[in-house]
Amino acid sequence: MLLVQPSKVAQHPWQKIAIAILVLASLAVYFSRNLILGKPVDAYPATITELAQTVVASGRVMTPQRITIAAETTGRVNLIPVLEGQTVKRGQLLIQLNDLDERASMAQATAEVRQAEAKLRQLHEVDLPAASQSLKQSQTNAEQALKQYERTRELQARGFISQAQLDEAKRNYDVINSQVSAARLQVETNRPTGSNLAVATAAVAQANASLHLAQVKLSEDAILAPADGTLISRSVEPGDIVQPGKELMVLAADGQTQISVQLDEKNLAKIALGQKVLGSADAYADHHFDALVSYINPGIDATRGAVEVKMTVANPPAYLRQDMTVSVDIETARRSNALVIPTGALHDASSNAPWVLVVRKNHTVKQPVKLGLRGDNSVEVLIGLKAGEAVILTAVGIIKADMHVRANIIKTQ
Repeated sequence: MLLVQPSKVAQHPWQKIAIAILVLASLAVYFSRNLILGKPVDAYPATITELAQTVVASGRVMTPQRITIAAETTGRVNLIPVLEGQTVKRGQLLIQLNDLDERASMAQATAEVRQAEAKLRQLHEVDLPAASQSLKQSQTNAEQALKQYERTRELQARGFISQAQLDEAKRNYDVINSQVSAARLQVETNRPTGSNLAVATAAVAQANASLHLAQVKLSEDAILAPADGTLISRSVEPGDIVQPGKELMVLAADGQTQISVQLDEKNLAKIALGQKVLGSADAYADHHFDALVSYINPGIDATRGAVEVKMTVANPPAYLRQDMTVSVDIETARRSNALVIPTGALHDASSNAPWVLVVRKNHTVKQPVKLGLRGDNSVEVLIGLKAGEAVILTAVGIIKADMHVRANIIKTQ
């Protein structure tokens, strides 16, 4: 715009008219430039680049299993050598109950085992040899008694002795024969297949069973870690009386760290096993870690319209904790040569007929488009645009279709 300063020099009328015309012309040019050149507007060109489509969700860190630590017997807590949050190894002592009674029972059972084993050895080393020796002696006596009986019978037949003496010899012979039978029975009962040995062997087995029971009861007083892991809670202190089955600690067993998310079922068709995931914990938003989709629940939660999806974190960072809130970007597809425009340029993006305002020959055109992959800030156009054509963001509401515009092309990184 031209500003005319008053002049102290006298001006002719034609000069004043010329100045006025010049001012009016300048104003006309200033206010009509948009009509001539077009309304200025920022536009973004459609570019060919790599595009990754992701599904964003929020979930929580979880370990493969949580193990409830509880006592198997009633007892008083003597010692707790671990702390909440501590990493423990399988078989490590977590809680020690008072075990004086169980140790006494085990000592008694051990003594009974030794006594039963001694009785068994006695059968092998003493009773069987003694019975065998007694059998031999009885057999020798029986042979002598038989000879004596036969001589007496001959003498009685010749009339040298009476019938009473023969009867006495026969009675002695019968008594000694019964002693042989008793000695033979004693040997048989003490043999490996005999009843005495069977009884003694059963006594040893019974004593060992009692000892094993005492050992089990004693072991129940020492509550050990069933697996490697981290103690994530503890609800017992030394001196407490614990009851069987009551939760005393919770152990998060070691294993592959997983993330569980509830994903809107409308995204189910995009999700597949093995897809790459980029995760970040809300508490450490500047740090990221990799994961893979490892599980898709075959069922749908009807109340929420969601499906559970789990991701396995192969190399979890040290800061991840049980139940920590995390955000995940699941990469569902990637294209290396996609024609993309800013997502903000889409009109009716969620409908079946999305469209954009594209600048062609300095005029805006309402152009229907067919979409492909959708990224965080960009979307792929399959049909409707060519590379280099510029589109206008929907936020520029004053720009409509069929307007004369002057595009200021803004290149995106």
